Amino acid sequence: MHEAYEVTHLLTATVQIEAIAAYDGNLLLGTRQGHLLMYSLSGNNGNQKYELQILRYCKNFSKKPIQQIDVIPEDNLLICLTDNVLSTYDINGVNFPLVKTFAETKGASLFALDNKSATSMTGESNSVVHLCVAVRRKLQLYYGKNGEFKKHIFDFTIPDVPKVMTLGQQYLCVGFKGEYTLFDLSSGNPKELFPTSSSRMLEPTIAKYSETSFLLGRDNTSVLVEEADEIVIKKTIKWNEAPVAVAWEEPYILGLLQDQIVVQTVEPPLFIQTLSELNKARLIYRCKRGLIFVASIGQVWCLSAVDVMKQIQQLLKDKQFQIAIDLTKLSECTEEEKKQAIHSIQKLFAYELFDSKKYTESMNEFIKLKTDPADVIKLFPELDTKSANNNGKKLEGKDLENALNALIKYLVEWRMNIIRQSESNGIADEGPSQRNVTQQLELIDITLLKCYLQTNDVLVASLLRSNKCPLEEAEEILLQHGKHSELIILYQTKGQHTKALQLLREQANQPDSSLKGYDKTKNYLQQLGPDHINLIFNFSDWILHDHPEEGLKIFTEEEEVKNLPRPKVLDFLLRGHEPLVIPYLEHVIHTWNETNPQFHNALINMYREKITDKKANCTEEELQHIKSKLVAFLEKSSHYTPERVILHFPNDALFEERAIILGKLGRHEQALAIYVQLLGDVERAIRYCENVSEKCSDADVYVILMRILMQPERTTLAGPLAAAPRHPAAALPDLETALELLERHADRISPLKALSVLPDSVPLGRLKHFLESALESQLTLKRRTQVLKGLLYAEHLQVQELKQFHESEKIVINDYNVCPVCKKRFGNQSAFVRYPNGDIVHYSCKVEK
Repeated sequence: MHEAYEVTHLLTATVQIEAIAAYDGNLLLGTRQGHLLMYSLSGNNGNQKYELQILRYCKNFSKKPIQQIDVIPEDNLLICLTDNVLSTYDINGVNFPLVKTFAETKGASLFALDNKSATSMTGESNSVVHLCVAVRRKLQLYYGKNGEFKKHIFDFTIPDVPKVMTLGQQYLCVGFKGEYTLFDLSSGNPKELFPTSSSRMLEPTIAKYSETSFLLGRDNTSVLVEEADEIVIKKTIKWNEAPVAVAWEEPYILGLLQDQIVVQTVEPPLFIQTLSELNKARLIYRCKRGLIFVASIGQVWCLSAVDVMKQIQQLLKDKQFQIAIDLTKLSECTEEEKKQAIHSIQKLFAYELFDSKKYTESMNEFIKLKTDPADVIKLFPELDTKSANNNGKKLEGKDLENALNALIKYLVEWRMNIIRQSESNGIADEGPSQRNVTQQLELIDITLLKCYLQTNDVLVASLLRSNKCPLEEAEEILLQHGKHSELIILYQTKGQHTKALQLLREQANQPDSSLKGYDKTKNYLQQLGPDHINLIFNFSDWILHDHPEEGLKIFTEEEEVKNLPRPKVLDFLLRGHEPLVIPYLEHVIHTWNETNPQFHNALINMYREKITDKKANCTEEELQHIKSKLVAFLEKSSHYTPERVILHFPNDALFEERAIILGKLGRHEQALAIYVQLLGDVERAIRYCENVSEKCSDADVYVILMRILMQPERTTLAGPLAAAPRHPAAALPDLETALELLERHADRISPLKALSVLPDSVPLGRLKHFLESALESQLTLKRRTQVLKGLLYAEHLQVQELKQFHESEKIVINDYNVCPVCKKRFGNQSAFVRYPNGDIVHYSCKVEK
């Protein structure tokens, strides 16, 4: 390892040193005899790097040994504990004149000082000091500002006399003989940590690591403890033996062992250096960065830091990059120089981590550095499928798998950053790469594809569903790996639907293919939408031919296909897949509630053709089923065009269907003639009359049926139907059925029209019920009309009375009347309007208003 410090022997004292303190380049020694000595440290002089020059020597400073000293340089104050009382002294005065004695500290054994500088609202710099004094089994807290101290608002009792203590941000860390405890500075509440040592011979040690953490000695270790609601033990530093004292100077921790100082680092945990020949040293005090004083009872040494740049150069040779970065941060370079140097070291660090097979840590560093993905991908020559003669060192086995997984994490995070930045304002200017977003994403996605194929090919599909992979390169890679299903996803996302469907058709008959069968093609076609209707027609042909019923689902099964142009689909099926036309039309009309007459007409025509096609291989049962569907549809549907569909119906068959259509056209006589004379179904004719009467209150339809029943000799069938054979039951007049019809529907049949078609030979007894019902109906109608007439007349009288009331009101207008709108008088020729509230205005004003 490198040298971090150099040791210089400074002094062999004639007195016994008990305490040391230092500030700037000055050293203070407190002795067992009660003397106080102050030296200044000078630079190089001959062969010795440093030497001490005495500034003051106060032999009568104290009659008792000086137990502990410390300095507040900003206030020129020396804090000294002697004769178990704490006092402050002026550093600059001759013989260190006394400033203040803390009378309450009588019996004190130890103090801890925390000195911070603060800037006031006026911009002035002030020193803020927290002081804790251990007086037997009590802790006293003091607050000092600009050299003046006042007792803290409380003190608190502790279980034993402290051996060492240090002030943190929220806690006071105290080392007793047996254990370490943290005391909350705001409440005094304790948090016990752990025993100080397994041996009673070892004293506790505490070094301040940061404002919120401490290094606590325990046997041959120093334990790093962090302040928190739940105290956290973060690190443990090992020593060859238990240190007498410990000091922290970032990034080094210095342990004062017997006759030597060992220098280590905490993160990473490394041994740095051993500084020997420090005979019986027992005190260590950090003066400032790069300068630490060490003392025994009779000797003083200084540890001076080796030049930072020299250390950094050696650290880089030793590949200790983290420590080099820490030292760079502490160097005296400008911020910009530090930033550039740290970036360079971190980059070397990242590459070294990769070479050391610490792939995850390496990629984390590359992420921090925002390293261009192209530079990182170059570390993986096995991913370069374009160059066969790649001379890079290739990874294999578990190393390759670990490295690829780390690369995946890096690329995924980089990809997310690019997308986030491009969604806001594009790639940030300080980014390491100047390539545009598309190029970056193409490189990342194609590399991720290669990585997934080698590590976890299950992830390939999710990548391809939202990818920027170059089509040709990705296509080649997927084909090499036989990833046909994933290739379909690639084609789909790139809009290469023809390629996708061709591949699906090729793989459909391959027994070992993941794309075997027609389902994948069917699902793909269902998602294309109206813009690709011709493509759907082209690639649905083979499924419709081999699997007609399943193929039809391309146009009917999913919600997306509802938006396909139905006339085009109908035309396509008519031209090449006619057997599927009826199922398609039935689905469109009955499931999707299509109301376009084109489809209703088409379905009727398809039913008709199916029934009348003599070449169709249909059983009688199948024909009857189709015929029943045709009849039901003709009756139910209100969206076909009767005058058009009837033109295609035969004259020698489908009489019932023709009758329904004629009924839709309002040609009741022809429809009823078919029911009675051709089909011989009088009951069906009666139901027809009932339906017509309910829908349009047309009672004449009953009279028409009566005439057809009683006068069969009259020809009521026009055109080609006139030659159609009559039903035998319709050859003779059916007076009985006509009279039953008259009796059953007497309230709906006009008496005059009914009597006009009845023969004179009908006995009046047979007409009794009809005439009574008709007469009662007429009387009811007459009474209803008379009541209505009376009500209307009463309403007329009320209106007349109201009119007379309003006309009887008198309106007087004279020269003094003024229009409230225009504020002008009414003239002789003025037209005016009176509002219901009595206001009178000019007519023109009313219009304007």
